[in-house]
Amino acid sequence: MTTAKSLDVICMGRAGVDLYGEQIGGMLEDMGSFAKYIGGCPANIAVGTARMGLKSSLLSRVGDEHMGRFIRQTLIAEGVDVSHLQTDRDRLTALVFLGIRDRETFPLIFYRENCADMALNVEDFDAAFIASAKALVVTGTHLSKPGVREASFRAAEYAKAAGTKVVFDIDYRPVLWGLTDIGLGEERFVADEKVSASVAGILPLCDLIVGTEEEFHIAGGSTDTITALKRIREQTDAHLVLKLGADGCTVFNGAVPGKLTDNKVHQGFQVEVFNVLGAGDAFMSGLLRGYIDGLGWDESCRLANASGALVVSRHGCAPAIPSYEEVRYFLAHGSAYRSLRHDRALEQMHWAMTRERKFSEVLAFAFDHRKQLEDMACEVGKGTDAIEEFKRLCFHAFAIVKEQYQNRGLGLLCDGRLGQAALDEASGRGIWIGRPIEYPGSRPLKFEGGASLMQTLREWPQEHCVKCLVFYHPDDDAEMCAAQESALLRLAAATRATRHELLVEVIPPATLPRDDKTVTDVIERLYDIGIYPDWWKLPTPLSEVEWQALSATVEGRDQYCRGIVLLGLDAPEADVMAAIENAAHHKVCKGFAVGRTIFGEVARAWFAGDMDDNAAQTEMAQRYSRLINCWIAVREAADMNTEKVRA
Repeated sequence: MTTAKSLDVICMGRAGVDLYGEQIGGMLEDMGSFAKYIGGCPANIAVGTARMGLKSSLLSRVGDEHMGRFIRQTLIAEGVDVSHLQTDRDRLTALVFLGIRDRETFPLIFYRENCADMALNVEDFDAAFIASAKALVVTGTHLSKPGVREASFRAAEYAKAAGTKVVFDIDYRPVLWGLTDIGLGEERFVADEKVSASVAGILPLCDLIVGTEEEFHIAGGSTDTITALKRIREQTDAHLVLKLGADGCTVFNGAVPGKLTDNKVHQGFQVEVFNVLGAGDAFMSGLLRGYIDGLGWDESCRLANASGALVVSRHGCAPAIPSYEEVRYFLAHGSAYRSLRHDRALEQMHWAMTRERKFSEVLAFAFDHRKQLEDMACEVGKGTDAIEEFKRLCFHAFAIVKEQYQNRGLGLLCDGRLGQAALDEASGRGIWIGRPIEYPGSRPLKFEGGASLMQTLREWPQEHCVKCLVFYHPDDDAEMCAAQESALLRLAAATRATRHELLVEVIPPATLPRDDKTVTDVIERLYDIGIYPDWWKLPTPLSEVEWQALSATVEGRDQYCRGIVLLGLDAPEADVMAAIENAAHHKVCKGFAVGRTIFGEVARAWFAGDMDDNAAQTEMAQRYSRLINCWIAVREAADMNTEKVRA
């Protein structure tokens, strides 16, 4: 394929929201809660191919509402081009409700009446856009109505004229052709001559056609697979990829043989089938990585089969699709688990490679303090209302500074017990937000919010990073270690289940001695028991020796860790700046999360009535800005030194 094109693949068609029942083994009508994912075959493939390292784009429509914005934001976070994802102001985004009843039954209901993506038309794209891609993926559902059918054919014709490969995912859903009752979305096959004739029309334009046996039956107009394939071959020279489920797949490049067994089968992987929904989209994503890169059918099918195997063991469609790194790891190492979602190494890699929020640095104003502010307020007879108002002032100071540093990774730490109003103002702005879960000062570790961590975290927006401070020392007695580690393991499991990032803050108790190995030994121990936080928040290292040890440990134990942020511990501003200067040349350090150094003196004056709101905001903004400027200066100097060394 030519390499002059700016995109690898354009995926055209359905874009909706999947609402997945979270209870496994029940009827859809008995589901008590649903997880929200991006959905629709082309949207899933756009995400999947992006994760496989291809430059993908989605050509579709979404509504001008919350679900449409969710799809757009998710695609952008995944690296998918959305330049031709139109916003339809007259129609709603499509919805699908899905469930996992048992290994053979996956009920789903489509809410697609006059939905946005079915209004896609020939005015939504031009020949130049289609020509910018190496491949165009069109799907069977968008042949079911006149407007989208015309658009699909026009796009395929543009592709043929421009040397863009046309890939057809048959994607047959009888209910979307009006062939079943509207509640039978899970029905996979209904024979229909009109549908077969409609699908047959696009076959001569295709270079690659992919489907299950049932899908080739509808495309070929016969329930005998060989007969259907031969009829399709009469109309097209396209490569035909027949998916065989757990057995793998087979590719027909020329004449169709008399028996399926006469064609080479690219073997699948024997894994637990937990959820077949989305496996085909993952299969296509892996196949396209090989097909577009010209890797040959053996390697392309290995990628496709491995991608599908990883998805059938997970919950959801697009979220379950693996990255290219995951697939390569699985192909190289396999798994000791037939149920792949229980393979800790694979799941850690999947989580790390598919996290949507990307922050290369975090320069955080931390005002998640509870006990300290309660003590300050109590000294002058103030209560929780005053603390809540002060935390809003902290956020307003943060917002002032954020306006000055739009291109930096500014963030904040704030709690929900005394700072909910500030959290509400901060949420939805695309900033990094950390939120504490630990009960202040607890040792052994305890959590706020009640007995159920899952219930607590389900009430938190997913953009909130769960922050947990643990007072931990390598010399703690066995009982203390066991209690703290048990609590951290429960928290780590809960954050993964609710898809929240986790920041673990480690502070050795002040009553116990600390040397250059203390914090590193704690981190090593937590990794040993299976705690892999997205972030570490650590006290200032005592020396360069400790910095080197921390860097080697974090980078060696978890190459996907977001990094370390420094905490302030109420140190004077000059000391914090000195710590920042010492940290700058360590790649593992990604910033700071400083609180009392910024707000401590201001809070005391404000609670006492010696400082008004404007003065408090201004003073905190100035202190915060000075720390940011210090970080930027030393980081840029360190980067320049690195470039000089490379040169």
